[in-house]
Amino acid sequence: MELPVYSLSGEVIKRIEVSDLVFGVPFNGAVVHQTMVRQQANARQGTASTKTRGEVAGSTRKLYAQKHTGRARAGSIKSPLRRGGGIIFGPKPRSYRQAMPKKMRRLALRCTLSAKARDGDLVIIEGLEMNEPDTGEMKKILTTLGANSSALVVTAGPQENVIKSARNLPRIKTLPASILNVGDLLSHKRLVMTEPAVRKAEELWGKTSSQRRSDAPDPGIAPTTDN
Repeated sequence: MELPVYSLSGEVIKRIEVSDLVFGVPFNGAVVHQTMVRQQANARQGTASTKTRGEVAGSTRKLYAQKHTGRARAGSIKSPLRRGGGIIFGPKPRSYRQAMPKKMRRLALRCTLSAKARDGDLVIIEGLEMNEPDTGEMKKILTTLGANSSALVVTAGPQENVIKSARNLPRIKTLPASILNVGDLLSHKRLVMTEPAVRKAEELWGKTSSQRRSDAPDPGIAPTTDN
């Protein structure tokens, strides 16, 4: 697949070939949805806690006589039916974490990147070097690229000046390519990637299972050392 590369002034300067394994994958809605649900669930702290009637502080004295009052038979002020009493079936600290096979996580990420490229929401720029933090300059660049309303800016690695230039812009987020995730991709309309970031993404997720296995060292062969 060929995609255009833009300059910071919004002009097409060249076209590059990108991997179909990363940017040309058919969309799998079920896998993407499951990955998004998992990511949101894993972000939950799970620290909400309520007290049952056995944990609420209060007297254990019987409130009033069992009979001849014309009222219900009340034995405890800590009853969930009374104000200040315990909570019925309330939340307790728990883990919301969900597991997912690595192949599914990789597939979901490739599907989302491919959807961005297919819908024309992927903008590749040659580079994004900034000598100093400049929010106004960053806003001008994104406006020129048509990505000033909602955009995820992805660089090959962390770039401090780029991060500082974009952090005060609403609905704009910066990420290094190595921590791209489905949640951020779905939360932003446009995806702005530098050319090195595209190559980094292809390096991380563009290999098949057999290629990854062939790149791994053979555990049966001990490494040699030069004397």
